[in-house]
Amino acid sequence: MNPFIDNLSSGFTPTTWVEAAVSTCAFASLIGYHVWLVRTYRREPAQTALGIAHAVREKWVRTVMTERRDILAVQTLRNWTMAATFLASTAMLIALGLLNVAMTTPRLAEMSHLLNAVGSRSESLWMVKLTLLTLLCFAIFLNFALAVRYYNHAAFMLTLPDEGNRAIELATSAVHRGAVQYHIGMRGYYVTIPLALWLLGPLWFLGSSIALIFLMRRMDRTF
Repeated sequence: MNPFIDNLSSGFTPTTWVEAAVSTCAFASLIGYHVWLVRTYRREPAQTALGIAHAVREKWVRTVMTERRDILAVQTLRNWTMAATFLASTAMLIALGLLNVAMTTPRLAEMSHLLNAVGSRSESLWMVKLTLLTLLCFAIFLNFALAVRYYNHAAFMLTLPDEGNRAIELATSAVHRGAVQYHIGMRGYYVTIPLALWLLGPLWFLGSSIALIFLMRRMDRTF
């Protein structure tokens, strides 16, 4: 048997069950909120900040292409691309830093448990948490890398001669796809906060998840 699996499976103590119950509530809260947000966006997009932003981007693309505001288009896309590139690089640095911590700091898990009041103190479970946080950072990097890709495509489309509604629709689609990837990447950054605090214990995870949901609800309903 794998020693890691043995260590993980043999640690089902009362604190482990508390860890599982509280962590499940935190995950369910985050997932449930985003399911509600997606359903609201599909049914009433005008009631969400994402839906309003999508409508504004569509009007912006049409204005740029019909009035030939090429300089405005290039400058705006340059700013978006620079921001996405910076955030992608940051996510990769964080992910590599977490991997380095996991491999070179064996006593870090022990130190983090000083603030863990009710959760499990299993080092194997702590490594699972750190791995999930690292994978999330890699996913964030991928989102922002895709955003840069779509913005680069949109830069060419927006500066082409006016070829009718079809060209406008294609440019709008490229800008929208880039914005969606950017939005998902930012949402991933938000979720890293409760996942990072999860390393300190499940109560930190649950409390920060609830606080994050209240904050995101305010942002998702209005600008």
